[in-house]
Amino acid sequence: MTAGDAPGGEQTKHEQLLQYIRDLPVGTRISVRRMAKDRDVSEGTAYRALKEAEQLGYVNTKERIGTVRVDKKRRNSPDQLTFEEVLEIVQGSLLGGEAGLGKSLHKFVIGAMELDEMMGYIDAGSLLIVGNRQNAHRLALEHGAGVLVTGGFGTSDDVKALADERQLPILTSRHDTFTVASMINRAMFDRLIKRKIMMIGDIVEPSARTRSLKQSASVADFAKLSAETGFTRFPVTDEWNRAVGMITAKDVAGSPPDQPLDKLMTRRPMTVTLTTPIAAAAHQMVSEGLELLPVVDRQRKLIGVISRTEVLRSMQFGGQQAQQGETFDALMWSGFTERRDEENRPVFTGMVSPQMSGPLGTVSEGVLAALMQQAAVKAASDLRKREHVLESMTTYFLRTVPIDSTIAIVPSIIESSRRHIIMEVQVLHEGDTMAKAMLIAQTIGVS
Repeated sequence: MTAGDAPGGEQTKHEQLLQYIRDLPVGTRISVRRMAKDRDVSEGTAYRALKEAEQLGYVNTKERIGTVRVDKKRRNSPDQLTFEEVLEIVQGSLLGGEAGLGKSLHKFVIGAMELDEMMGYIDAGSLLIVGNRQNAHRLALEHGAGVLVTGGFGTSDDVKALADERQLPILTSRHDTFTVASMINRAMFDRLIKRKIMMIGDIVEPSARTRSLKQSASVADFAKLSAETGFTRFPVTDEWNRAVGMITAKDVAGSPPDQPLDKLMTRRPMTVTLTTPIAAAAHQMVSEGLELLPVVDRQRKLIGVISRTEVLRSMQFGGQQAQQGETFDALMWSGFTERRDEENRPVFTGMVSPQMSGPLGTVSEGVLAALMQQAAVKAASDLRKREHVLESMTTYFLRTVPIDSTIAIVPSIIESSRRHIIMEVQVLHEGDTMAKAMLIAQTIGVS
């Protein structure tokens, strides 16, 4: 849904400025004073538009560089760490090459080898992690790599000048080489996991021209916008573009054309942000019977909308993607295999490791509950290929499970409908029931 926010479809000055910023070539420097002069608006109006553009990811402001139009990255593209993020991760400080902080690195190299051998691993876009070896700092920069100096050491002025000239950052951290390498590796690994989780930002592009109506708009304005677009529900915004309501054809039915929408709309609508997981939005829409959700920023300003159809279609696509990175759930489940019993029920068998133990040396109740939940989710996903979200779970721990023992987890479907599924899950050890759970899950996927 795209067009003007104002009732008549006309853009406000603020919206025109946002569109102007989006249309600028990537790399263009922008100043409040220059934009105010070029667009014939006050500096206050230009400043507010520039700050919102920064929140939407269209510009970036750096000390001593200024505000620059940047290429807004999509989360579902290869999302590598930048040198600036590395600087924050290792709690370091910048020695030189500030202009290159926004560049991405594709790998890091630990400089614990002879110089000639080290240079064989370094290429453009990599990061050399090394101690007080200034000749290595210089050669890495000459090969197009950034440098992270460990142990709190610095570097020479000529190396700093080279970093500025090549626009490649040279950083320093008080931590040792092993510690910073572990910190960076952990951050890279976490990012792989996050890329698996689909967010609203993966399918909604922030826009200053999202179809909406102002509080001051009337039923006639609603009818006009509905006729133009073919849609029957819209967000309602206040004068600061904050989402304050939702209005539908059902809300305005029978009302006179001059009736203000403020008297008819549903106030305080449920909203999502760009970082809301798709599954959470789907659960929200299904449980509340919603067909459209406003997408807002941290100030509740409207930046887009998402429909129920878009959410469910994205979930169906997301469910086909391979897992990247090992979450705690994946680590617990990695040793289990699946087979079918004589009743064609799935049976998951695996050995419980010492890492799963609680304070008494037996398997933790939390681990058992998590394993039963995962078994239920896997069994439910085979049912008409739908996605489910746990609604309630009651667990019974009948006996303790010793570590290093083999258990079987058996989920059984008791009742299944279009909206819900009820299951019983048992944990068996040598034929005895050690724990069981009753679960109710809500269907949120599509066939």
